[in-house]
Amino acid sequence: MILSLQGCMAVGKTTAARYLQAHDPQLHVCFEDNAAVIAEVKHRGLDKNCYADYLEIQRLFLQNEVRRWQEAQKYPCTVMDFGAEEIVFYTLHYPKSKGLDWGVEELRRALAPELAAAQGCMPEHILFLDASDETLRTRKEGDTGRESPPIIVDGDRRSRELDSDIGAFE
Repeated sequence: MILSLQGCMAVGKTTAARYLQAHDPQLHVCFEDNAAVIAEVKHRGLDKNCYADYLEIQRLFLQNEVRRWQEAQKYPCTVMDFGAEEIVFYTLHYPKSKGLDWGVEELRRALAPELAAAQGCMPEHILFLDASDETLRTRKEGDTGRESPPIIVDGDRRSRELDSDIGAFE
């Protein structure tokens, strides 16, 4: 069984995963690890605002998520601090959130093999964590453990979540 923890940036996905890991030694926890992808993007000088580069970036992220899921399959019960559903959603909808005119169907066609592979990696269960905007801001301001962009306070939690995954190399 794979359980994916979902929610806005700073809602506590990693904290919850660490708690579960500390309190159930039989549980496998798979933490988000995009360092190799981000390093490759930087090395290649890819720009997520350029269509061709965006496709390459998302291929890297989608392939990384498939590898994470394959690793999770080795254990009877795995908790992931986000799952394939996150990267698939991001891949298809991030450009529109930034005002880029790349249609969802166009992206689906261009990334069909990678999206199909990621679609095969969906978790059996998703637990969505939530917190107030005030709590999210406070946690984000106090989070010194990772580099990420500031929270966008526009009342749309999904847009804050979208920027969190790839914002580290902006």
